[in-house]
Amino acid sequence: MIGSIVQENGYIDYSEEVVANIAGLSTMECYGVVGMASKSAKDGFWKLIKSENLSKGVKIRSKNNELIIELHIIVEYGTKISVIANNIIQKIKYNIENYTGLKVSAITVNVQGVRV
Repeated sequence: MIGSIVQENGYIDYSEEVVANIAGLSTMECYGVVGMASKSAKDGFWKLIKSENLSKGVKIRSKNNELIIELHIIVEYGTKISVIANNIIQKIKYNIENYTGLKVSAITVNVQGVRV
């Protein structure tokens, strides 16, 4: 459980994987993102993740009932990385806060590669 919301009728608990999937899907909707990246345990290199495992490129921590999200992405060559990162941050914060009701305190976007 990464976060929970207390309502008058009970609790809503969110698992880390659910929030990571929302963040991964939100990231893939942004222009200029080729995909999520995951570090290969075998050789230590970053590799492109297939669309069914998007949560592997997302790390989520909870501190004081607020989420801290870390993303690892691969971007398209010729795009402005700062604009892409800003769009990702805004989209993820909006989607997670609206879908779940949890607060997001920080989002870190790590660009692990550029693809043509």
